[in-house]
Amino acid sequence: MPIIMTPIGYVRGGRKEATKDHWGNNRSRIELDAGQFGPDAVAGLDALSHIEVIFYFHLHADEPVERGARHPRDRADWPAVGIFAQRGRMRPNRIGLSVCRIVAMHGTGIEVEGLDAVDGTPVLDIKPYWSANAPRGPVREPQWARELMSNYW
Repeated sequence: MPIIMTPIGYVRGGRKEATKDHWGNNRSRIELDAGQFGPDAVAGLDALSHIEVIFYFHLHADEPVERGARHPRDRADWPAVGIFAQRGRMRPNRIGLSVCRIVAMHGTGIEVEGLDAVDGTPVLDIKPYWSANAPRGPVREPQWARELMSNYW
């Protein structure tokens, strides 16, 4: 069954090209679609430090979808792992998820830092980041993932 989504807004500013690392200082704005949302849609966001942003990887949409295992970043020294064990953009539905810091609010615009999406990226949803949604208990992850993420932010 196909699922059709309409963007709630778009990323404006920040990076023009998707690069692999150093997203931590990337500042951009999420501009909500004024035809769908007014200022009441963002009421209460000023009480939060962070939001989760769900977005669509719109660049390189003709790139083949990965359905199996591959070496992350084509690094043969890292194990081949399935697409669902990594965060690459060649996902079956090309959905991205990022936790970013709210810097300022301007009407229905949200200025953020650390959003790993580029200018023009369609935003599908925004959710508040609450500490109660963080993992409970110890977090386990492979060493290669820690190495991959060491320069990401």
